[in-house]
Amino acid sequence: MDNKRFFLATLLSLLILFAFEYFMPQQPPAHKNIQQATHQLKTEQTQSNTPHELQAVAKVDGPEVRIPFEANAVKGSINLRGAVFDDLVLKNYHETVDPKSSLVRVLDKIGSKKPNYIETGWFNTDGAQVKFPDSSSVWKADEDKLIPGHPLTLTWDNGEGIIFQKIISLDKEYLFHIEQRIKNDSDKPIHFVFYGRVNRGYTPKEIGGYLIHEGPLGIINEQLEQNSYKYLRENSKGEHYIAWSQNSKGGWAGISDKYWLNAIVPQQDKDVSVHYGFVPDEQAGNNANSENQKGTYQVGFTSQKIITVASGEMVSTVGNVFSGAKELHLLNRYAKEYHIPDFRKSVDFGWFYYLTYPIFIVLDWLNGLWGNFGLALLTFTLIVKLVFYPLASKQFHSMGKMKELQPKMKEIRERYKGDQAQMNQQMMILYKEQGVNPASGCLPMLIQIPIFWCLYKDLYVTIEMRHAPFFGWIHDLSAPDPTNILNLFGLIPFDPIVISPLLHIGIWPLVFGATMFLQQKLNPSVIDPVQKRIFQLMPIIFTVVLATQPVGLVIYYSWNNLLTAIQQIVIQKHMAIKEKQTASKTKKG
Repeated sequence: MDNKRFFLATLLSLLILFAFEYFMPQQPPAHKNIQQATHQLKTEQTQSNTPHELQAVAKVDGPEVRIPFEANAVKGSINLRGAVFDDLVLKNYHETVDPKSSLVRVLDKIGSKKPNYIETGWFNTDGAQVKFPDSSSVWKADEDKLIPGHPLTLTWDNGEGIIFQKIISLDKEYLFHIEQRIKNDSDKPIHFVFYGRVNRGYTPKEIGGYLIHEGPLGIINEQLEQNSYKYLRENSKGEHYIAWSQNSKGGWAGISDKYWLNAIVPQQDKDVSVHYGFVPDEQAGNNANSENQKGTYQVGFTSQKIITVASGEMVSTVGNVFSGAKELHLLNRYAKEYHIPDFRKSVDFGWFYYLTYPIFIVLDWLNGLWGNFGLALLTFTLIVKLVFYPLASKQFHSMGKMKELQPKMKEIRERYKGDQAQMNQQMMILYKEQGVNPASGCLPMLIQIPIFWCLYKDLYVTIEMRHAPFFGWIHDLSAPDPTNILNLFGLIPFDPIVISPLLHIGIWPLVFGATMFLQQKLNPSVIDPVQKRIFQLMPIIFTVVLATQPVGLVIYYSWNNLLTAIQQIVIQKHMAIKEKQTASKTKKG
């Protein structure tokens, strides 16, 4: 492979790396458009008389009554006014790499700067005839704290012979198991639908852009269904502000951030209706296209059919609430224990899921072996090099033959300078006579492009990589190298990023540039002077481009370049020895 094809293959890999999901966005279209969803909703309401209310966003006045909870991974409290989950922080995750920084908060109450809360309960289908608990109802608790192994029972009596209960269990990590009971000791049957919903009362800054989905998502009818905040704002029409709706058997749905997830998991054998919507604040105006539009995003379930509790009977439903970090091993464990379909898909592994996910599994295993994700990356790179060694050997042999042919290629270019078609024809004849395939040298690079991309996704989306240290000054492999040569690595009290992000160039990007320069030196020299100048600029250009990317990726590329250079030197020496042996045999003959 000559320098021109090397440059094109490298450029192609970087273009795919940074632009693939821009042109192929992560949000697959819903199975139904909004008109179909509205028609389906009207049909459901006609058949079951179910209100399907998603809004009911109420700011309730009155004192808070709370029951604290704590486990190995979380702590917070349940608001007994409305029995709402609206206070939860993650004990093992901080906002920054500084261990003294604030713990990450994933649930917060109405009225806070970033309201995130989860509700479960029942919608009354009997109108004013029966009193059901609502957001103002204060529940009674049988314990003063919820901890793993000791369930908490919340009770509310409507004063008419009907008792409502929620039995809540908490595991050691992020899962709440909820059994909801209605005991009817009145003299008449009651009718209801159960519901569960995740609420977000603000529009977050989507830090992932096109590289990662952030917002409403779920597994509905065994399909991953994602929607954007903008889609919900623009399409939440009608009395109940529903943007998208679909019936499903079980599944799960919620609102996802880059690393965190709040989700409702209904009983998997139940027929439910799933709704994504946005309820604007009354005083917020009607500018649904604005990210500053105030309101509440809601993702929730309701039962498809009305449930009846006869006099003297009790009916219960079960479900789960997940609120925490998207740790892959936990998601897989929950999926197995509670039969939650494709729970790991809350981690956005992208279009190359079937390659990205296995690569992360290998990296995670290597991290467990070495205790360092940086060493895991280096080991993985070495494994890739060993796997592709036969192709690399073929590549370098092809490069060697191309180098030998350069004088003849130059002669053909000069002879047919004014006739491009004839020049190409003569080049192909030359390749055929010498047994050279000019495209074969690019094959190893092209095959490895998806691997480069998958590593980038793994570094970017998996929480296991978040704040994962390497050595020295690298405390977070998922963030750019914090050093900067333009302020002499901190000796000058000036941050060049204030002027432009392109002025952030750390030590590891410089190492990458040096290894790329070394690799170029080992390739055949370029005859064309214009091409030569362009190739001389490539290490500088790619150093600037990669300087703002996760440093783990830069370390991978640097190590990959160094291994490639060593591999090339070894193969070239081996080829030189074989050539000498061949020449010696020819001379003797």
